[in-house]
Amino acid sequence: MIRVMVNGAGGKMGREVVKAVHADADLVLAGGIDPTKAGQDIGTVAGIEPLQIKMVSSIDDVLTSNKPDVIVDFTNPAVIYENAKKILAAGVHLVIGTTGLTEEQRQELHQIGVANNANCLVAPNFSLGAVMMMKVAAQLAPYFPDVEIIELHHNHKYDAPSGTAILTAKLINDAKVANNVQASEDLTRESLAGARGAKVDDVTIHSVRLPGYVAHQEVLFGGYDETLSIRHDSLSRLSFMPGVVLACKKIASKPGLTYGLEHYL
Repeated sequence: MIRVMVNGAGGKMGREVVKAVHADADLVLAGGIDPTKAGQDIGTVAGIEPLQIKMVSSIDDVLTSNKPDVIVDFTNPAVIYENAKKILAAGVHLVIGTTGLTEEQRQELHQIGVANNANCLVAPNFSLGAVMMMKVAAQLAPYFPDVEIIELHHNHKYDAPSGTAILTAKLINDAKVANNVQASEDLTRESLAGARGAKVDDVTIHSVRLPGYVAHQEVLFGGYDETLSIRHDSLSRLSFMPGVVLACKKIASKPGLTYGLEHYL
């Protein structure tokens, strides 16, 4: 049995992770961390029956006693880097669903993890459908090098563009470079700064932030007298849970830091 603890267990994503871990026969819910819910029963906070497991206020409270096998972190970009360094240095595997880590930070976390036999997964998106969307987009890019991304999320999301959109753009760009293809010249000139979106490598991304959305992305390809689009919609946070559970089960077999859930499939 794999003992799993949830950091950010009182948040919207954290509560869903708690329920998913508790419901899985191969995982054991070891506890939850959330400074705003310390002392409360984790089951009650998650909206299920009381589990007689009290939430704690910080990571430091669990790394010396009651240390789990895996910590799933859904907190925020302001604290994820310091959290991750502590967790990996303590020899605990870490599944990160929080975006905002730079490539340099990921490299440092990889080194810390290797030195302490602790593995780490950083996944911009845990939806299996979103992972398939990114994979298909990269496969299409050599044939349709003219491409843009529109991503839509709720207006409480911390970052723009989303980590999923950035990773999609990088995968598309890598595929175009590998196949030595380039997009057509864009002759449009902005009359209002930002009207054409933001560039990641050679791919333009447009971010929408509105109430009512969860997580959505459309990849638009333009060709000669034809267009092609791929769209993925997460209708609720439940769509991310199969990927989170999969990550908890497989992380012990994936040394170092892995970026992207597709490497676990």
